[in-house]
Amino acid sequence: MRIALAQINPTVGDLAGNQRKISEYIDRAKAAQADLVVFPELALCGYPPEDLLYKEHFIQDNLKALKSLLKQTKGIVAIVGFVDQDKSKKIYNAAAVIVNGRLKGIIHKEDLPNYGVFDEKRYFAAGKKNVLFSLNKIKVGVNVCEDIWANDGLAVRQAKAGAQVLINISSSPYHEGKMKLRQKMLTRRARQTKTFICYANIVGGQDELVFDGGSLVVNPKGKVIARAKQFEEDLLVVSLAMTQKTTLPPLLEPTAEVYQALVLGTRDYVRKNGFQKVVVGLSGGIDSAFVAVIACDALGADNVIGITLPSKFSSPETQLDAKVLASNLGIQFIQVSIEEIFNSYLSVLRGEFSGRPLDVTEENLQARIRGNILMAFSNKFGWLVLTTGNKSEIAVGYCTLYGDMSGGFALLKDVPKTKVYELARFRNHQEKSPFIPESIFERAPTAELRENQKDQDSLPPYEVLDPILKSYVEEHHSFEQVLKERVRKKNTAVPEDAPRMIKDVIRMVDKSEYKRRQAPPGVKITPRAFGKDWRLPITNKYHEFQN
Repeated sequence: MRIALAQINPTVGDLAGNQRKISEYIDRAKAAQADLVVFPELALCGYPPEDLLYKEHFIQDNLKALKSLLKQTKGIVAIVGFVDQDKSKKIYNAAAVIVNGRLKGIIHKEDLPNYGVFDEKRYFAAGKKNVLFSLNKIKVGVNVCEDIWANDGLAVRQAKAGAQVLINISSSPYHEGKMKLRQKMLTRRARQTKTFICYANIVGGQDELVFDGGSLVVNPKGKVIARAKQFEEDLLVVSLAMTQKTTLPPLLEPTAEVYQALVLGTRDYVRKNGFQKVVVGLSGGIDSAFVAVIACDALGADNVIGITLPSKFSSPETQLDAKVLASNLGIQFIQVSIEEIFNSYLSVLRGEFSGRPLDVTEENLQARIRGNILMAFSNKFGWLVLTTGNKSEIAVGYCTLYGDMSGGFALLKDVPKTKVYELARFRNHQEKSPFIPESIFERAPTAELRENQKDQDSLPPYEVLDPILKSYVEEHHSFEQVLKERVRKKNTAVPEDAPRMIKDVIRMVDKSEYKRRQAPPGVKITPRAFGKDWRLPITNKYHEFQN
């Protein structure tokens, strides 16, 4: 049997566009002489459709799109993910089996995930039928995403019922290391069930989610015999054979994998939402520099504009670095001083603020002036503003509402500060003449909102802060667990200041929820990102310690 796995990048809600893409890949599979072409989970409507599923007309339009696909399948078998509906109006995450222009069977997803970014029990009813079909005298079991993860799930039962080949259609979102995790599970499942497993995954960006593709074919001995590209559309065509010799494309290294996720997530968010160009506020710091580099890789330098917004606190060094970066990237560069506007604010507020010292109020005014100017360019020219805050800052609230948080997409929302440096170094090393000036890496992080300001005046050093945030935010650990983990990793006794520092960090995280709730979406790269993964109440009096 010759199988084609169509790893496509659909857009949620674009039924006509997705249908055209599916038709195109059916034709390509026919040209490759495939017996069967497989499309990912909910490929017809895009994943995840979320509350579009509450719209009856959306369900019906998706069913009409499936019906119009039937005639395209003459001469081939196609498996297509779509939304099914029964007579009682229950809806299902489903796979259609289409044979030579006719709908021969429908498989409903049984195991509906309801953790992390998944909310499928909110929408779908669970399937209950164990259906097999035959192709070229080979028994095939079709299942959907989560149905293959459980040791005793639908896929395993299909194998026990006689399936020789298991087809899994998936929309499995990316986080760092997810590809290796999937591959390990699929090789284990293939050995357990003694079947060929053909795993078709979706690819592309959808709001904060990125789908990394990497579709696989695994033989009954657990050997991967074919693998599609990561982070790209692909048509993987393979003839199932135990003795097949193949050369697999190497998996991306972890840093390259994360970088490609950021590029793809940015490109698809911008393009799928109808924007052409983006604008970045260039401060001369590492975050804005790295955002500009990603934007250029995602969209091309002609579609990226850098705006520097200096004040009296902006050093000549950071202003020069912003200009050099823009020149290295070949992007349009605009300079707008905020000094006159800032002085106007101070003048207007002088009477009411009389007798009070300068503090964070005046610092935030500068950030908000910059945010307003960037949004003015966005409104005037239709450019999407990319914010530059990283996960470390967003976690502890070291960011300004309606200031540096103003924008349409937060590229680094799930990227800790130490990871920003790592990724920026990685990208610089790809070029003979690095984009990001070395001085940006060497300078101590600073917001430059007052004289001689450094991030470390308000926060622990990022190499100390980020492991604490990883433990508390991504691993759900308590204060005691965070403390023990820090001591264990450092292999030392408890430093005298460690308990107080960790408590201060936890307090900052907890009290900044109202800011995060108002932040723009950003690419998810870790197992737990702020957004769909993180659903804490803003009004929340729970504290695990009192002092």
